[in-house]
Amino acid sequence: MKIMVSPKRTLSVHKEHEFLQRMESAGLDDDLAQKVIGSKDNDLAAKIVRLIQNGGFEPTTSQKRARKIMGRNFFGVEEAIKHFGVNPTRQQLAVLSEIPFSEAVLEQSKNTHVLAAVFPLSILEIRGKADSMFYSQDWYNKESFAKERGEASWQLVRKTPVDNSTSKNWSEQQALITKDDEVPSAQVMVYTIIGHLATGERLFEHIYVRTSSVVSGGSRVSVGYFGSRGLNVDGWWGDGRGDSIGVSSARKF
Repeated sequence: MKIMVSPKRTLSVHKEHEFLQRMESAGLDDDLAQKVIGSKDNDLAAKIVRLIQNGGFEPTTSQKRARKIMGRNFFGVEEAIKHFGVNPTRQQLAVLSEIPFSEAVLEQSKNTHVLAAVFPLSILEIRGKADSMFYSQDWYNKESFAKERGEASWQLVRKTPVDNSTSKNWSEQQALITKDDEVPSAQVMVYTIIGHLATGERLFEHIYVRTSSVVSGGSRVSVGYFGSRGLNVDGWWGDGRGDSIGVSSARKF
């Protein structure tokens, strides 16, 4: 005789009762409950759980298409909720509802860039949520660039330095940025690098890249050397050259 083993209970009887009451007050009836019970491979129940995990967020058609194209190089609203604990506002979700890049641009960039739904989290806030992913530094704690939160937006960030941008100063690196691209802020770069680590890929592990942000003393904020000891945030003077410092890039909207 085959012995049936019940799944391990994770909810108390009280919580189950309260949950059912809330679901019934929202319109759950016998017919709807049976649809969940009878769904193939427990698919409907899994969708309900995912919806709850995502704070009620449902991806738009535009977002679904972008995810399909970008594959693992996609850090969407769901990932931001899961990994950064963001609680999106309706206004932010409205801003992020449509991907500002054409499918042709995404196809062209799917292996070289990360498409990230960037929420207004400062570098200090990101570090507070993922301290073990940062190199132990406190020099930028009072710097304005580290407190800047930015705005909710989609960013298509290059995963490597701009080609041939090392051993060049800031002005020379600017000449390499195409009309369709721009140099992103340090906040955007840190957000993307830390977020993308969820895929297991560590970006800028052996190199720094300059950003558009500036340290109070005038040097250009750079990020990189993301090794086992964490992501480094540093400053490089604009006229400095080095084979370990390139420049970052992201597509313009």
